[in-house]
Amino acid sequence: MLDLLKQPWPWYVAGPLIGLTVPALLLVGNKALGISSALRHVCAACVPAGIPFLRYNWRAETWNLVFVLGIALGGFIGYRLLGHPAAVAISPATVRDLRAEMHLTDFSGLLPQELFALRNLANWRGWVFLVLGGFLVGFGTRYAGGCTSGHAISGLSNLQWVSLVAVVGFFAGGLVMTWLIYPLLF
Repeated sequence: MLDLLKQPWPWYVAGPLIGLTVPALLLVGNKALGISSALRHVCAACVPAGIPFLRYNWRAETWNLVFVLGIALGGFIGYRLLGHPAAVAISPATVRDLRAEMHLTDFSGLLPQELFALRNLANWRGWVFLVLGGFLVGFGTRYAGGCTSGHAISGLSNLQWVSLVAVVGFFAGGLVMTWLIYPLLF
């Protein structure tokens, strides 16, 4: 059984299991899944500061905080206890480009250690990636009313105008970051 958990599952098993989580939450308790909304609940619980956006009954959404905590715990168990020993499969052309243009060399983990390690908080580039980038992603998802996948999958399938605007904004922001801001940082 442990060997089954340590191996990557085929898409036709993992995909439906992941995809059926949202409808199951809706059917079981009429709960709309939103990982990014947990950030709003945490802010409302810790630092409401009289901000109207954070003035609501966040205790009614405790299930969402427990769900996110379960995802974090599952990620920890999956990575630390059941982790796959092989390196992440990245295209050789991508590795070549990352080495040449961004001077990244450590591809042993899930993320490049030159960018996403706590030791990087000792320099300005680390603050830009970890702190400023984290704030912008967190704030942006709440400001847009959800994350990229929520808008792109659920919102666009329901023909919601706000989701189209959000997805175009996410895409445009990614292009600006990749082609204009990254070259300045590297």
